[in-house]
Formats: sequence, structure tokens, C-alpha cells
Amino acid sequence: MLTRSITEEVEAAIQAGSAEKHLDALRQVTDLFLSADGYSGEQIELFGDVLERLIRTIELRALADVSARIALAEMSTQLASIKQAPKAVIRRLANNDEITIARPVLTESARLTPEDLIELAETKSEQHLLAISGRWWLTEIVTDVLLKRHYPSVSRRLVSNPGARMSASGYAIVLKQAESDPDLAVETGIRVDLPAEQRRQLLQSATEAVRTRLLSRAPPHLFEEIRSAIAAASVGASREMSRTRDFSAARRFVAALAKHGKLNEPELLAFAKERKYAETVAALAELSASSIEVIRPVMQSLRDDGVLIPCRVAGLNWETVAAILDSRFAAGSMGRHELAKAKEQYAKLTVENARRLLKFWQVRAADAAKTK
Repeated sequence: MLTRSITEEVEAAIQAGSAEKHLDALRQVTDLFLSADGYSGEQIELFGDVLERLIRTIELRALADVSARIALAEMSTQLASIKQAPKAVIRRLANNDEITIARPVLTESARLTPEDLIELAETKSEQHLLAISGRWWLTEIVTDVLLKRHYPSVSRRLVSNPGARMSASGYAIVLKQAESDPDLAVETGIRVDLPAEQRRQLLQSATEAVRTRLLSRAPPHLFEEIRSAIAAASVGASREMSRTRDFSAARRFVAALAKHGKLNEPELLAFAKERKYAETVAALAELSASSIEVIRPVMQSLRDDGVLIPCRVAGLNWETVAAILDSRFAAGSMGRHELAKAKEQYAKLTVENARRLLKFWQVRAADAAKTK
């Protein structure tokens, strides 16, 4: 229990004006509160009054001191999960501009009401909003306010948080941001509570790469809805991989070009730009000293990085690689985000590593052929 002597000690520490004594008193009172449970409402209020006064004193006189910030951050962490933590103290910690102090209670404390969260969401920094967005449960009235601040990072955090409920108007903000953020588009598309009409809207403006990723990530109960929405959005949404192909003619044609010394990178680039899929696969196989049986699976994969391996072995320029990546789609192209990511991966990929991996694939394909 908070005894009279402790209260007097706190008052003496405050009057003394020593930052060190303020911090010692803060830790002492916090430890005392945490050491027992079953406090009455009056006792909790008393603890709150004392702690809040100490915090206010520290904020005014010593918050620039690292030890003071650490002490308040530790206190915030200790109180965040306490159901009976003094409300006034929790609110004061949540309102602190120093995110290391505010984050624990913003993320976890059940003492913050929806009204508290709305006020914080309207006024505090992006980092504070991110902390709120990670709470295990958020209602639409709170997420609406968070989204109206238009921070992409906050939208991504909310969309990936299954405990954050979102309204149609909130989703409207997210869908606008998702037009230039493929990762956000995918995470939004697989949300269970996304209205069907807004899911169709998202898929209508999504790139084929996003549509494919969405289909691969779709939970079982949403798979048919997403697949139907993709089909409705565009008849050309499916990859070339969905078609059964005969590579015999392309194989003969490319072999003839190679025999006469006419198969080169410009020829492969032309195949890819004209979306001659079979010829592109056959030419890439020839130029990388591989086979169609090895190249076809990586061209069909939902991942983009596999295609980079034979391209690096063949010594292709990025323009050609980008065209090959696009040639996997019946229409349209990869999104800018995915293309930039693939370009970065290609720049880091060494010829030695690419050759080693391609050799492994060739051996595996040969072994698979023997077992048939």
C-alpha cells in the first residue's frame, strides 16, 4: 500500500529538485504499485496522483537526460499490461512526444479508451500512429481516424493487423494508396472483411503481378471470390503459364538460328518484346546453355527471381531481362515496384552463383527425366 511515509518521501524528493531523487522515487512508487494487486479504486487513484506528479516533474526538469527517458520508458513497459494501471498515468505516458516512452502503452494498454486513441491519432506523430495501429483490437472509428492521416506505413500496419477492423471509407483510402504500393494491394486483397465490391475495384486497377500474388496468397475461403474477381477485371489477367504449350516448333526454330550464328541477345529481346513466349523460353535456354525443361518452370513460377538465374548466366543486359520478365504475362507488364526489386536482385547476382544454381537445376531436371 502507498504509505504516508512514501508519500512524504516523494514530496521531499520533488522539493529537493534533484533529478536523481526524482527517478529513484518514480522507480520506488512504481515497484510498490506492481508488487501488490487488488487495490481499491481510491488506492489506484492515489498511486496515479503521485506517479503523475513525479512524471510531470521529470518531464519539466529532466526529460532531456537519457536516464530520465529510460526510466519513463521502463515504467511505460511495466504498466502497459497492467489492467488496473492508473488511467491518468497511462494517458500522460501515451501523450509523451518521445516514442520510446509512449509506444508500450499505445500498443498494449487496455486503459486507453477509443476516445483517447482518437485524440492521439488526430494529433500525434507517425510513430505514435504506428504504435496504435499494432494494438490487438481496434474499432472502425479509431482506424478511420488513423487512415485519414494518410501515412502509407500506418495503412500497411493496419491492413496486416487482423484485429484492426476497417470501414468501407477507411478501405477507400487504402485502395487509393494501394494503386502505387503492390505490397499493400496484396495485403489488402486478402483481408477477410474487405467488401466484395472494393475487392473487385482493387483487382481492376492492379497489375498482373499483383493479381498473381493475390491468387497465390488467397486463403481457401476467399480463393474463388478472388479468382472470379480477377476474371471479371480482365480476361487477360492469367499468366502465359496457364496455357498448355508445344515448344517443338520454337525449339527447332531457335536451334536453326543458333546453328547459323544468328541467335543473340537482340534476337531474344525481340522475341520477348513481341511476347513470343515459346521462342523466348527456347532462346533463353539456348543462350544460357540450358534446356527448355529447366527454363520453363522458372518462367512459370509465381516468383520472379528464378528467371534472373539463366539471364545472368547468358550475360544479358537489364533491358532484355525486363522484357523477358514481362513476356510471362498475356498482356500488360510487371508493376514498377516488382520490376525495381528484380533489378536490384539482378545487380547483386554474380555469374558464379548463377551458374552453380543453374547447374543444380539441370542435374535435377535430368534425374527427373530418368525416373519417368
